[in-house]
Amino acid sequence: MNNFNYIKNTYEINKMRIAGKIAAKVLEMIEPYILPGVSTNQLNDLCHNYIVNEKKAACATLNYCGFPKSICVSINEVVCHGIPNDEEKLKDGDILNIDVAIIKDGFYSDTSKMFIVGKTNKISKRLCDVAKQSLYLAIKTIKPGIKLNKLGKVIQKFVESNNFSVVRDYCGHGIGKNFHEPPQILHYDNDNCNYILKPGMIFTVEPMINIGKHDVYIANDGWTVKTKDNSLSAQYEHTLLVTNNGCEVLTLRSDDNIPKIINHY
Repeated sequence: MNNFNYIKNTYEINKMRIAGKIAAKVLEMIEPYILPGVSTNQLNDLCHNYIVNEKKAACATLNYCGFPKSICVSINEVVCHGIPNDEEKLKDGDILNIDVAIIKDGFYSDTSKMFIVGKTNKISKRLCDVAKQSLYLAIKTIKPGIKLNKLGKVIQKFVESNNFSVVRDYCGHGIGKNFHEPPQILHYDNDNCNYILKPGMIFTVEPMINIGKHDVYIANDGWTVKTKDNSLSAQYEHTLLVTNNGCEVLTLRSDDNIPKIINHY
């Protein structure tokens, strides 16, 4: 942990603002292609070309620890790290998470959101909405001086009050010149997660919530994480900067219903 600097300087913050805007634009770009019959590999290729050719950035997940694709696409009971492929095609009623991480000028950014294919049922829509609102509640909590575990408490309380569960096995993370840096950002109440937030910290918050139980497993491909009870899962993620007065959402999209900058005092 001592090899990482939690606090980013002005130069680093400005670079990460640029990276954050690019990652957000990828998720805005891909939305019109979320249609029945489109393969997850087509979505991957569209995002890859946009990141590399239009934004002159790099795909952070491509070949990261052996991951073979440029984005993660996680459909229905897949919690995270779904590998795009030609055989898997979107169907009417599917819910899916697209997770985008990019590198621009040596700095990383990481964000994800849920998409609904065509029309789906009320419970699927509510799951997606609760996942997004749990992230927003955590973002509105961020400010210097609070303990990190307050974010997990806020998320868990809200999610469980809606009769859903919070995945324990995966968490948010610090980010900067490295894809994953300390500290870990847990999305449930854990008193060991007691680091005090300070201005200049940048990290992701990315709650994954399930309709059923929180238990998950990794499929035979070594990457794809699924719910053990085959229940639906949803996730939203933003990269966030702790400011002197609150926080700044570095990966804000045009469809987000939250301010880019939140000041508490």
